[in-house]
Amino acid sequence: MKCVFKELFRYKKELVLIVLTVIGTTLCTLGLPSLLTRLIDKAIPEKNTVLVFEIGGIMLLLVVIGVLCGIITSHISALVSMGVGKNLRSKVFNKVQYFSQTEIDRFSTSSLITRTNNDITQVQIFLNQCLRIAIQAPIMCVCGIILAISSSPKLSSVLIISIPLMAIVLIMIGRIAVPLSTKIQLKIDRINLVMREKLTGVRVIRAFGTTDFESKKFENINRDYQKTNKKLQKTTNSVMPVLTLILSFTAAMVMLMAANQFVNKGIDYTIGEVMAIIQYIMQIMMAVIMLTLVFIMLPRAATAAARAQEVLETEPVIKNKEITKDNADLKGYLTFKNVSFTYDGASVPAIKNLSFEAKPGETTAIIGGTGMGKSTIVNLIPRLYDVTEGQVLVDGIDVRDYDTEVLRNKIGFVPQKAVLFSGTIDSNIAFGDKNAGEERIEEAVKIAQSYDFVMKKQDAFNSPISQGGTNVSGGQRQRLAIARAIVRKPEIYVFDDSFSALDFKTDRLLREALSKETGNATVVIVAQRISTIMEADRIIVVENGEVEGIGTHKELLKSCKVYKEIVKSQMSKEDMER
Repeated sequence: MKCVFKELFRYKKELVLIVLTVIGTTLCTLGLPSLLTRLIDKAIPEKNTVLVFEIGGIMLLLVVIGVLCGIITSHISALVSMGVGKNLRSKVFNKVQYFSQTEIDRFSTSSLITRTNNDITQVQIFLNQCLRIAIQAPIMCVCGIILAISSSPKLSSVLIISIPLMAIVLIMIGRIAVPLSTKIQLKIDRINLVMREKLTGVRVIRAFGTTDFESKKFENINRDYQKTNKKLQKTTNSVMPVLTLILSFTAAMVMLMAANQFVNKGIDYTIGEVMAIIQYIMQIMMAVIMLTLVFIMLPRAATAAARAQEVLETEPVIKNKEITKDNADLKGYLTFKNVSFTYDGASVPAIKNLSFEAKPGETTAIIGGTGMGKSTIVNLIPRLYDVTEGQVLVDGIDVRDYDTEVLRNKIGFVPQKAVLFSGTIDSNIAFGDKNAGEERIEEAVKIAQSYDFVMKKQDAFNSPISQGGTNVSGGQRQRLAIARAIVRKPEIYVFDDSFSALDFKTDRLLREALSKETGNATVVIVAQRISTIMEADRIIVVENGEVEGIGTHKELLKSCKVYKEIVKSQMSKEDMER
């Protein structure tokens, strides 16, 4: 709850006002029983109409003041709780933005979404209730006990039994509710995960006819969540009947004790005083019940706050050093020095002892089988991961010594899975450079061989793009992602299997146009097609994370067995000889 308290302290003035209005409401409520005593014992027996109206007027005034204070308290509590929720969401979102892929893999995307939305909403709801009740109930309880005991210690002695009974109920509920609340939040993570997979993979699910299977899968998870939630609801719902029973028992005991004294004529107080004591005791018990309601909500809110706190306290593996470097003299120089990398939890390195140099005007291609470490190599360039051993240098400086924003501004990165954002074609391409003008965007689209299909759309560059780019084909998505990198005019272009969805003709045309655009830049291409990379200045053949060969196409055909096998699998004997 540390993050919640920290945010609460931002609203010091509002909290002071809440405390004052709550005290006002409580004092008005506690003042009514004593006025009632005076009305019953003095004004009514004496038939003093003036006194009746005077006391009645004061009571009415106290009720009005109490209601106004209550309205102000509710309004400010809502503002504070929503403000805390907004601030926490912003903090979690901003924190996640700087997470490396390692942290995102650790939490999972669905869990991060749940923590940002559902968990913080739980905290917000709890705060809205807590700010009113948690301040009012203790004041009312303490003041009520003092006033009740001062009026009649004997009748108030029933609280010695009632309050401990309530405390026992609260402790029992807490022991059951806390672990169940933790389980519920984890099950919400699971529901979000399955729902997200269902929505993103809807085409695959329909194509394979597994809709019923996915429905049953979701139903099982949903039922599991229902069972856990049902246990929690049963536990928390049983509180109110038990507390009401204790409340009724307390009231009955007070009335029996008073009646017994009246019958035995051992009267040492009036009917008005008995009514006042009963009201004080009722107020004490109601205060405890209100605290119980807060206590019921506390386990889930505490669990939710702890999950948000976990995100906020997580230090990204990849972060800037206090003193960063840059090199204005060199542009586009890339060097791998004895680089090795192992994923967290993996026993075998994904890359072992990789070394190569790439200069402006050169194209370096990386090829190899599936899962051999090609994407891992290019992910190290923009520092999506940090090397385990060795160095990755950009312009002669270790990427770990750069400010990450400066480093990534030097790189035009097109990932293996082309991702587009909801908006327009224009906004997606301008994502690469917010200052890019219309001419530059149009030029980038032409180089990426996207101009024809863009202009065929009704609104051309203003045509909408749905979330993830699902309203364009895979090839179109890749070309728009390439245009986004081109518009930046980076020093280093990184294409991670970014031509896989293109036909051979488009692939050839795009590479020809790209070679003119990237003449003064360094290009790194991960590809599966030999035709895409055979003209590269340097081809790196990767097998099980190790370099099997580095050279040109002709050199590797003579010296690298793995490369020759890849070429054989894609080309006929005549093509190879030619």
